[in-house]
Amino acid sequence: MRIVVAGSSGMIGQALVASLRTGGHDVTRLVRRRPSRADEFEWDPQHGVVDAEVLRGADAVVNLCGAGIGDKRWSGAYKQAIRDSRLTATDVLARAVADAAVPVLVNGSAIGYYGDTGDRVVDESAPSGSGFLAAVCRDWEAATAPARAAGVRTMSLRTATVLAPTGGMLGKLRPLYSFGLGGRLGSGRQYMSWISLADEIAAIEFVIARDDLHGPVNLCAPEPVTNKRFNSALGGALHRPAPWVVPGFAVSALIGEFAQEAVLSGQRAIPTALDGAGFTFRHSTIDEALAYACAR
Repeated sequence: MRIVVAGSSGMIGQALVASLRTGGHDVTRLVRRRPSRADEFEWDPQHGVVDAEVLRGADAVVNLCGAGIGDKRWSGAYKQAIRDSRLTATDVLARAVADAAVPVLVNGSAIGYYGDTGDRVVDESAPSGSGFLAAVCRDWEAATAPARAAGVRTMSLRTATVLAPTGGMLGKLRPLYSFGLGGRLGSGRQYMSWISLADEIAAIEFVIARDDLHGPVNLCAPEPVTNKRFNSALGGALHRPAPWVVPGFAVSALIGEFAQEAVLSGQRAIPTALDGAGFTFRHSTIDEALAYACAR
């Protein structure tokens, strides 16, 4: 298959491109700078510029663009950047995919779509929640409308926290735990949905290939855990104590609004669409996923 990937410089994008090429696929990368390799083509989503000829003849387009939600403290300007980096790129690609008659669009989203679900289990049939991230995800998914209207099989990947050997959330937490500074955040009762990087990549490749999948797809393992359980499992995987408790007010003071949206609240999401399509998780428990991520 010939697959065009936007957002290939991030942790997930890099791993996806490498895996697709290992599987024998021809991968074209859309980049926002002057191309330096034969497989790269420049595009400018801010100005609505993408060469339709790059997409013509492609079997699928994968869009993983988006500024990191936890990379900076949330100012008004950075919240706007979080929105714009997702919605603008998606709108431009969805229109280009429709014009070029690409049969498949796989577009990013996140389980933040559901807002804070508390103890309530949610799958793809659940309504959107409240809050900034839920609104971003709603609009992000809605931006794929031009592709869907043109009959393109379109999927929104509602991705959970990705557990990877390097980078991501674990890249920030591992040094703290290694020095014995790990601990639960707030009450520890908030749920966390997660997925290993290996399963994230396998799931993206799976949805590209499955003609019967469309619409939202939760990319999360089948067993979400509380923050307290995650803390214990990570301490065990790193063979380090994790005795501390960081009060919710301290977390909020440290990282601001992001704490309430993504740290002290969470989603208890399950992957009904993947399960129904027969996807097999390599790491279905938090202990398996952390053993994989922390052994490297």
